Amino acid sequence: MLYQRRKTFLKQILAAPHRGNIRDVMIVALPMLLSMSFDTIMTFADRLFLAKIDPELMNAALAGGSAQVMIMTFFNGMIAYSTAQVAQNFGAKRFKNCSKSCTQATILALICTPLVLLVKPFVYWMFSLSEVSPVQLEAQTAYFDTLLYGAIIILFRQVLVSFFSGIGKTKVIMVAAFVGLIVNVGLNYVLIFGVGPFPACGILGAAYGTIIGNFSTLLILFIQYCRKHTREIFGFSFSFHKGLFFELLRRGSASGTEMFLSMFAFQSLILLFHGMGPSVATAATVMFNWDMVAYVPLLGLEIAATSLVGRYVGAKDAAAVRRSVRSSLWIGFFYSLLVAIIFIGFPGVLTDIFRPENDVAGLFERSKPLAETMLRIAFAYVLVEVGLVVFAGSLRGAGDTFWVMVAMVILNWLTVLALWLCGYVFDLGPVASWVSVVVSFFLFPIVLFYRWRSGSWRRLMSLGPQA
Repeated sequence: MLYQRRKTFLKQILAAPHRGNIRDVMIVALPMLLSMSFDTIMTFADRLFLAKIDPELMNAALAGGSAQVMIMTFFNGMIAYSTAQVAQNFGAKRFKNCSKSCTQATILALICTPLVLLVKPFVYWMFSLSEVSPVQLEAQTAYFDTLLYGAIIILFRQVLVSFFSGIGKTKVIMVAAFVGLIVNVGLNYVLIFGVGPFPACGILGAAYGTIIGNFSTLLILFIQYCRKHTREIFGFSFSFHKGLFFELLRRGSASGTEMFLSMFAFQSLILLFHGMGPSVATAATVMFNWDMVAYVPLLGLEIAATSLVGRYVGAKDAAAVRRSVRSSLWIGFFYSLLVAIIFIGFPGVLTDIFRPENDVAGLFERSKPLAETMLRIAFAYVLVEVGLVVFAGSLRGAGDTFWVMVAMVILNWLTVLALWLCGYVFDLGPVASWVSVVVSFFLFPIVLFYRWRSGSWRRLMSLGPQA
């Protein structure tokens, strides 16, 4: 009976007739899209609740939260490469190596945890350079500090997310993320505004709710990992494996460096917009909040592309690799087209959701026209992001992490340069500055597509030039 369950599970995952088609991608991608959406709603709820108190608290949550994500991206990025590592071993039917990879990622997470806290002074220095109001600066620093103490939860969560993504069991991730969402949103409301015996903690309440929500997600994932069914297929490994660990460290470092420097660039974009004054800061925060809602689910598609490409590279099925990429592009295109229609057609509705209860200083009203304009322009940005996530995820899944790192870092910092030139050197205003950012993003899918088309990833994975 147990043998038959294992055989059925492997047959469903590795069935050849559906390799790389839209159904295959959707099986992995849809739960990841939903789970990433749940994470987005968690963050969105923080900022929405805080916006009802004061727009500057909302701005602080964006700046402080993005800084925390920036710090975590290097370490999370290293660990996240275990998705490709697990997927390649799974595709090659080396099932015991999947749990061994998970163990190496856990060891790496333990090593990284104290290092995360050592980077705090760097963020304080960044905050000191930004020209934000003292109220926002104090709030975003407190929010950042509190979130960072939950680093170990985030790292361990990434370990298990990478394992389940690599073996294609993304429904587990979706359910865990949904539990975290419910816990987070409920606690945020209670702790931000103060309900019953709980005092109103404001922006610190938002941070506490986020940490507890992440812990709830981690707990669900850990319970699933410890299930007998999982142990029967993949075994349990508690030992250090030199080959897998140093492969994870080498290739994961490239992925982590790319994510950190890219997120550093994004944080710089936020600080540059916030330095243009409170009205521009509020408008940019509204726009970036909705951009996050649109973009983060696409990261689920990126993880699916990494998982499937890694799996079929491990199985040496180049035709399925190519089909996976094409199917991911079609799914992403239809999703982003829907988002673009909403951005163009309903910018006023999207902006008004963040209207505070009492806009005494008139800050929100002054920023609203600019926020609507930025949202309309963002439609092109959303369409471009599809090519970015699919080709970047596919190249990572094939092991081409170093090239992706170099390309993404250069392109992201060219975007920051474009914003700085338009907004600060030539003083063209916030609208022209945002247009320069959107136009710069058109380079991303073009560069990544030509790398994919060149076939270098095939030689890296020993598939041969004709694969």
